[in-house]
Amino acid sequence: MKARLAPALFLGLPTAFLVALFVLPLLSMLVLSVWRTESYHIIREFNLGNYHVLATEGAYMTFLVRSLVMASVVSLICTALAWPIAYAIILYGGRYRLLLTLGFAVPFLTGEVLRIIALQGLLGPIGLLNGVLMALGAAPLRVIMYTNVASAIGLVYLYLPIVVTVIYLSLLNFDQRLIDAAKIFGASPARAFIEVTWPLNLFGTLIGFALCFIPCLSATLAPRFLGGPNGTLYGMAMAQQFGESGTWALGAAMGVVLFAVSVLLVVIVARLVDLRRTGFTGFGRG
Repeated sequence: MKARLAPALFLGLPTAFLVALFVLPLLSMLVLSVWRTESYHIIREFNLGNYHVLATEGAYMTFLVRSLVMASVVSLICTALAWPIAYAIILYGGRYRLLLTLGFAVPFLTGEVLRIIALQGLLGPIGLLNGVLMALGAAPLRVIMYTNVASAIGLVYLYLPIVVTVIYLSLLNFDQRLIDAAKIFGASPARAFIEVTWPLNLFGTLIGFALCFIPCLSATLAPRFLGGPNGTLYGMAMAQQFGESGTWALGAAMGVVLFAVSVLLVVIVARLVDLRRTGFTGFGRG
């Protein structure tokens, strides 16, 4: 009896947690998306009008495409920056590896709003960057703040530590003796990296990319405080439905679309990448 009870508790508690805090809220959002709202009141009538609005009004498609492009660019930049940082920590960090990695978590000790406002003070028209330029006699930069470039910088600033940490953890479990073996057989350091280190840590890289891509896809704070009037992203438009617009059903439909797009992209990556060759051991034999 006890032998059966322990696995049931071990698997049942996290399963109940996921069902209560993930599955049920998602189902409630799905149900709300096929209702409608009028004057801040929910009308419980089944209809697909919200999805029709999203499919026919070009603004929402523009926001979604813009968010996909922004999330892709930011995730690629974060991955490109995170790899040399994480690799340098592994190779040269020594006994300070953990300390250096934890250093990237320091920004998370403050709220996201505070970090965005600090970045606004750095890049703003009278911010630190322009203050230094004017002190040196140069003209202030007016093409960064309140643009999509500023939003991208803010998102990179927010999510780069996550990608660094994930790639670091992937490299931490990587057997460096494989690199030594490749060099013994005549591989240059660059070739050893391309043919051994990179493919065997690709799964960790994909996880880091996904953990950056998905929150960027629904970002609201960075584009709101740093982006301009032409930089509205899908997450901002969705948040407005639950705020001043009061069209909660439309916002729920936008959330369903966002979730579906995220799942679709994960499935595409899983189809295109042979995870068995990336060091991933999550699949059983068969």
